[in-house]
Amino acid sequence: MIKKTWLLLIVLGATRAFSQDIPQTRALFSAGESGYKSYRIPSLIRAKNGALIAFCEGRKEGAGDAGDIDLLMKRSTDNGKTWSQQTVVWDDGANTCGNPCPVLDEQTGEILLLLTHNRGDASEKDIITKKSESTRTVWLSRSSDNGATWAKPVEITQTTKKPEWGWYATGPGIGIQIQNGPRKGRLVIPCDFSYDDPNGKVRNGPFEYGAHAIYSDNHGNTWQLGGTITPKMNECQVVEIEDGNGTLLMNMRSYLGRGKRAQSLSYDGGVSWTAPEDNPELVEPVCQGSIIRYRRPNAKGLSAMLFLNPASTTKRHNLTLRASFNEGKTWPVIRTIFPGPSAYSSMAVLPDGNILCLYEAGKTGAYEQIVLQTITPKWLFRPHK
Repeated sequence: MIKKTWLLLIVLGATRAFSQDIPQTRALFSAGESGYKSYRIPSLIRAKNGALIAFCEGRKEGAGDAGDIDLLMKRSTDNGKTWSQQTVVWDDGANTCGNPCPVLDEQTGEILLLLTHNRGDASEKDIITKKSESTRTVWLSRSSDNGATWAKPVEITQTTKKPEWGWYATGPGIGIQIQNGPRKGRLVIPCDFSYDDPNGKVRNGPFEYGAHAIYSDNHGNTWQLGGTITPKMNECQVVEIEDGNGTLLMNMRSYLGRGKRAQSLSYDGGVSWTAPEDNPELVEPVCQGSIIRYRRPNAKGLSAMLFLNPASTTKRHNLTLRASFNEGKTWPVIRTIFPGPSAYSSMAVLPDGNILCLYEAGKTGAYEQIVLQTITPKWLFRPHK
């Protein structure tokens, strides 16, 4: 049961003038409930059998990225109409377990969940500056029953992170499996990291951020470190270009200071990447964003990229869903789905063409709730008036 109704009223009020086609928005996680002061970093994936799994971090000490943080989930077997009780996927005492980035292996039906871990007393700043007693590590859990249960996480840091790197994040969001070309079946996880740079200015020191990918060609049994994208790149999501060759596009949080997302291409399945370039239409306040491939059922030939982020150059608000029909070159469809404070997000597409948006939002701050909103294709792709 939703204990707060303000978010639903704001969303419906913002959209009522356009259409009556948006189903009810619901809060899946609310700050202060179940012993967690905040819930952050949403991730949403649809299993092989259609089950939906919504992940997030449950932060017991507040909204900070380090501390006593557990990895949580809820599950739906009716396309998001109802959800299970909250379940703990990984709890390591007072330490930090988070940054969920699942990927569905469509060939095996398994869901592989990439995660990161650090000691709860090690802050991001101290890990970047190498002043902490421990560093950030990379982990993998699996589910062979469509997200109902999860294997104990195993560490894969040795093959996915360079020893000289400091901070590291898997996603957050989702990974993909390449559908076309010579690397069909490859699992690709977008990640970011910090590194030493004498000219860098991260945390007021000689450090910098970069994005990269890790990948597996054997259903997640082993992982390899892909190419890096630098400088000043950070949290990222990846999507496959519709060229039949398996070309990848990485969409990234940028610290170049121009108020825009950045993007890069890979022609070899994530092993190497082109230099990052601004995407002038995708404005951002320095935040995570989500991007997915959309194919409308029973509409042959209709394929689009969907992108969701707080569309602002000043602060985290004005969560906006966009659609591109030319592989991310332009974004002619622009729809605000929540005008208030909002931040991280993740998306999934249902068999009927509806789009599920899981995102952080609030009345006075962006981290009050993680909410689920269903967007109909009729509303998203309606003609401009």
